[in-house]
Amino acid sequence: MAVAIDSRIKNFRAYDVAARRAEVAGQTGLTDADIQTFEPGAGLTIDQADRMVENVIGVIGIPVGIATNFTINGKDYLIPLATEEPSVVAAASNAARIARGLGGFHVSSTQPIMQAQIQVVDVLDPAAARIRLLEARAELIALANEQDPMLVSFGGGVQEVSVRLVTAPEQTYVVLHIHVDVRDAMGANAVNTMAEAIAPRVAEIAGGRVVLRILTNKADLRLTRVRAVFDAELIGSPEVVDNLIHAVRLAECDPYRAATHNKGIMNGISAAVLATGNDTRAVEAGCHSHAVNADGVYSSLSHFEKDADGNIVGTLELPMPVGLVGGATKVHPVAQAAVKMLGVETAEELAGVIMAVGLAQNLAAVRVLAGEGVQRGHMGLHARNIAATAGAEKHEIDAVVARLVADKKIRVEHAVEVLAELRGGN
Repeated sequence: MAVAIDSRIKNFRAYDVAARRAEVAGQTGLTDADIQTFEPGAGLTIDQADRMVENVIGVIGIPVGIATNFTINGKDYLIPLATEEPSVVAAASNAARIARGLGGFHVSSTQPIMQAQIQVVDVLDPAAARIRLLEARAELIALANEQDPMLVSFGGGVQEVSVRLVTAPEQTYVVLHIHVDVRDAMGANAVNTMAEAIAPRVAEIAGGRVVLRILTNKADLRLTRVRAVFDAELIGSPEVVDNLIHAVRLAECDPYRAATHNKGIMNGISAAVLATGNDTRAVEAGCHSHAVNADGVYSSLSHFEKDADGNIVGTLELPMPVGLVGGATKVHPVAQAAVKMLGVETAEELAGVIMAVGLAQNLAAVRVLAGEGVQRGHMGLHARNIAATAGAEKHEIDAVVARLVADKKIRVEHAVEVLAELRGGN
């Protein structure tokens, strides 16, 4: 077991890569072999990649950074984030620091229920077919559970069935849902297998024929919730706090703002999902479908309010279908090391960590927008990429970045000019 983690690491960003690795390994119990998986060329081998997907020609590297300062349900975590976008890791870490003194993040969740749909077409009496299928509930549940006795032995399996009538221009479809407790798996393979198995019997009972039998990524029965209080004094001036609330309110009312607001949340969520080898597309699809409110309008996924002390209370509730068994999580060596670093023991715990990162990243992004604006901080980090593109060596990057920011010309051609000046003066 790893030792207790203290995610508040002073000046962690000033460490070199070797020192960061040593700090993370010392706190999380990662072995030298675990750390080695993060070395380019030593993580996912070409043979492993060739077994994961078809027509393989290589692999692509994504930076993995460590988000610090996170306290979640009273426990500290060092959180690996896989992202190519500057500012995500730093912003999430900073927001976690702002929440840390007021208790950090608090998470809870529903049971890990995934659903599969079975679409029946050409049904003459859809309303009656719905009732017939509900009458056969016990039979259908038993038949589905026969497909995965191992899952059932762990307390999972089909818990319920429901039937919806979906009206299309051509006809009314009868759509049966199976509700499956998938335990610590993401669950796609399990629910798809069950849906395939019971589809013929569903068609027979309904008096039609089956077309689709597949999971839905609208995992609205598998919800994770997170809340945190962010210290107003650390956020900034009262004006920044008020502007932050105004910015969030616009995202709640305006789909154009909501799309970018929610992208900020997903910057954190997708980075944590990817680092742990989970399905980013499934998570993103579920989250964005959840953003459509009761009025059918795409809206903000998060909510921010001021409490009696003037602090910001942030909340987020989303489908979070992630797992610890199966898929790339058990195949990809870097994903295995990332999960080990987190020390999570259940898919529910992993979902909570991911959600905390999403809320932190969201608070950080809106705080910047409500204060100095996105360009100052984001472009400062982007300038490092520009400096490197211009050919700056490691010892030259800070000086080049400082000039680019000061000149407000964060462009490659200007970086080339600055670099030439610096080298000409040496």
